[in-house]
Amino acid sequence: MSSPIVIIGSGFAAYQLVKSIRRLSKEQAIIVITAGSGDDYVKPELSHVFSKKLTAQDMVKQSGIDFAAEYNIILMKNTYVDEINRTEKTVSCHGIEIAYDNLVLATGAQSFVPFVDGDAAKEIITLNSLDEYQQSQEQLANAKSVLVVGAGLVGTEIAMDLAIAHYDVILSDRSDSLLPNLLPEFISSQLYQAMRRQGVQLQLGNELSKMTKTDAGIEVRFKSGHSAKVDCVVCAAGLKPNTTLASLVGLAVNCGIVVDKQLRTNDPHIFAIGDCAEIDGKHLAFLQPIILSANALAKTLTNAATNVIFPAMLVKVKTPLYPIQLSGNTTAADARWQVEFTTSGMTAKAFDRDEVLMGFVVTQANMPEAFKLLRLLPNVPQVAKIL
Repeated sequence: MSSPIVIIGSGFAAYQLVKSIRRLSKEQAIIVITAGSGDDYVKPELSHVFSKKLTAQDMVKQSGIDFAAEYNIILMKNTYVDEINRTEKTVSCHGIEIAYDNLVLATGAQSFVPFVDGDAAKEIITLNSLDEYQQSQEQLANAKSVLVVGAGLVGTEIAMDLAIAHYDVILSDRSDSLLPNLLPEFISSQLYQAMRRQGVQLQLGNELSKMTKTDAGIEVRFKSGHSAKVDCVVCAAGLKPNTTLASLVGLAVNCGIVVDKQLRTNDPHIFAIGDCAEIDGKHLAFLQPIILSANALAKTLTNAATNVIFPAMLVKVKTPLYPIQLSGNTTAADARWQVEFTTSGMTAKAFDRDEVLMGFVVTQANMPEAFKLLRLLPNVPQVAKIL
């Protein structure tokens, strides 16, 4: 019998791959090694834990033990990888050597936390995983005021959710607008107004510079000189792919672990998937490209080499007070925008110099139009920024 497929990591990408492999093969041996519990949960729900009053345990869909039993895998939870031997094709964990036929790195990404001065800087909270939320949920539940650092997709979603849950919220970013890597300014400004109406204080074009402990919580000071007092600081300023393990064993690393369209690294028996991977020069940190990647990689790992193909894909901005969907190139400086306003929403189409549709944004009640517009776009996926 051949050696198993070994997967390092137990996040959405890893478990989606397990499910995809099992649809193709019931017998293929699979070992999942994870530093955490291996519990299966819906990561996007982390942006809505406050308004839905969810605990970390509420978010667990299936325990790691139950997942392993259902999909017939060996789960090595709370286990760290000490070494990968590419020559012998083994992974070492706590003195145990595990042979692999193919190895998949699904090591995810960690929150990027910019340097902040002050004795409270170590109090910064990140919410990029279930474990991180579990560590800080009591502190957040007892808070009344929160500063959210980062006005990208996740930071804006978290800030709105906190505001809906009646927290006093400050949202800061060095950019002058919300979601600058996804939205044109004229739509970003509409979202800005929705945030203001909900009571969010916006410190855009400004950076957090210092955090100081006080008897009343944390004093935060910005480079502009503005200061405020909050109970907690949540950082959602971007992601850094976890590439350390790949680098240590000589795999090609750029911003993420470099893989081709088959998710293969420069070692023919090692693959990478999910937030840690840089696929053909792109970092696609959204659920749909991960699902497509898992489907293709499962075929490759079961002896049918398959390239992953990304069609135009929707990005949903989960801001219920001003919901948005978009796809394609929506931030090109030379785009010609055709905008239709109604009393209940907006449809904005971006055209290139040849008058070809290159992207679109729909809001509020106009969101159903997204699926019709999506079919008109070329197969150019939305690319997320790597820090």
